[in-house]
Order: sequence, then C-alpha cells, then structure tokens
Amino acid sequence: MLDGKKVLFSGMQATGNLTLGNYLGALKNWVSLADEYMCFYSVVDEHSITVRQDPAVLRKRSRALLTLYIAAGIDPEKACIYYQSHVSAHAELAWILNCFTYMGEMNRMTQFKDKSAKHADNINVGLFAYPVLMAADILLYQADLVPVGKDQTQHLEITRDIANRFNNIYGNVFTIPEPYIGKAGANIRSLQNPAKKMSKSDENPNASIYLMDDPDTIRRKFRRAVTDSEATICYRPEQPGIMNLIDIYCACTNKTPDEAVAEFSGLGYGQLKEAVGESVVELLAPLQQRCAELSKEKSYIDGIIKNNAEKAGYYANKTLRKVHKKIGFPERIR
Repeated sequence: MLDGKKVLFSGMQATGNLTLGNYLGALKNWVSLADEYMCFYSVVDEHSITVRQDPAVLRKRSRALLTLYIAAGIDPEKACIYYQSHVSAHAELAWILNCFTYMGEMNRMTQFKDKSAKHADNINVGLFAYPVLMAADILLYQADLVPVGKDQTQHLEITRDIANRFNNIYGNVFTIPEPYIGKAGANIRSLQNPAKKMSKSDENPNASIYLMDDPDTIRRKFRRAVTDSEATICYRPEQPGIMNLIDIYCACTNKTPDEAVAEFSGLGYGQLKEAVGESVVELLAPLQQRCAELSKEKSYIDGIIKNNAEKAGYYANKTLRKVHKKIGFPERIR
C-alpha cells in the first residue's frame, strides 16, 4: 500500500511498434486504473536488450512509448511513468534475486524456449534470466497487483515463488503480488491468421494494425483481412476471421457482438471490413494527434522523465535498502 492505495505494476517493451491489440487489450485499460491504484508503468528497456537493438532506434522507440502512455490518457501526476534503465535498483535487485532462484525453475520457463527458437544465434544469459528481472520490477515497488496475459502467468508465478522463498528466510520483506483481474481487454487476433494474437513482432506487416498507421494504411490492411468462403456474417468460432473483425468493431464502438451482427445482417464481407477499418481510424485519430503534439513538447516530456525517475527511484531504493540489510551487505555511508 502506498498513500492508502494498493500498488499496481506493469510495463511494455520499446521493441517494435505497438499494435491495436496492445492498445485495446492493455494500454487503454491502464488509464482508469490510476484512479484506484498507485500505478507504476515502466518502459522496460532493460528487458529489450535480450535481443540485439540498434541503440539510436531503441532510444527513439523508448521515448515514443513513454510519450504514447501519456497520449493514451495516463496522467503522469497520478501514475509513475518511467524508464526502467533510469532506476538502477531494478538491475541490482535482479542480481540478488538470481541468487534465490533455481536453475530448474528457469528451465521450465516456456517463453525462454520460444524466444530461443526465434533467436538461435543469440541465446544469452539475459534471455534465460529474464523472469528474474521481471520479478525485481514487480517486487521493488511492493506491488499488490500485476495485470498479466496468458503468456505472462508463468512469470508472475515464479515472482511469487521467489518472494515467498526470500520472505521465509528473512522475514516479511516483499509483498506477494496477485494477478490483476479486471475488465477483460479485447482479445485482438492477427488479421492474416486469426488463430494467433495480433503481434508487433509478426513478420507479415498486413497482420497487425500499428497505432501510428495512417488512415489509408489501416483501411488497406482491413480490406486484406482473412475471412472465409461462407459469405455470412455470424459471431461463432467456426468463423474466426469474422469473429475477430466483430471483436475489433465492438471494442472501437462499445457495441455488443449481437448488435454488430444485427447491424451487418445481409451485408457482404467487404462492407464489414470497410466499417471496421473506419471505426479503427476514428478510434486512433485522437491518440495519433496527441502523440504528434507531445512529441513537440520536449521540455514537458523531459520533465516527466526526470521527475518520475526520481519518484520511482525513491520507492525502489526503499525496498532495495531493506533487502541489502537483510542479506548482510555493509551499510552505505551517506
């Protein structure tokens, strides 16, 4: 608890370009959480370097992502928006927690296996120990809650295991985080393969709508979206491509699937695609405009970066000092 509120932590990597799925499934929902919780929203740039990055591109994308958080409506006065790399306690605590994590636990991490297959030429220790850094991210702020998708549940479980192990040895040091179960974010699938979720790392550029795509690009991608040969607009698992288009339309318009099916009754797939494309264009227009405005306000963004790094550092270092004392590190002379 901080200032009478439960603490919630989440973050995104500044690799690739955020998609419509990232926005509707997570970022859009982060905005309202800051009214109820003390939220720490990190640009997790340290996680990003498990895969080789162009330094200039990483810096640019990190700033763009932090700016996007604000453009999406997150108030930097309510929530702490910061760069992970600007708070050294993340890396310091990760090393300590490595010493309380077992090889067998790391070997069971499915994401390491998946990413190793994709980056066989760079299977590094950072990639292997990725979940320990994630545990440090969460435990530093004594987070009560962590929003997690299906691909992150294993990482939260090991965070809880590490925290419990440490607490059993040294007493009540870390808050044991729980998964945040709130309003379900939209489950947006690939436009080219609805069996997969929409991903910023998809090699097919037509599979994903990126948040900064211009209107013509958005419309073109929806025209190319995979459907089927049934020529009937129904909301059912047997038509995953149509279900995905309806899910996107409903997420943008706040309509129910039944309302959407009724609206498009008797129309063709082409008309459905056009309507979905327009709904996405309208949804993203204010976000894109606000991003463009904020990108010109260098001193304003710089101020948020500086102030929130100090704020995050204050809370993170309180936990780190407690950990240092518990494990027997010499006290720092200030």
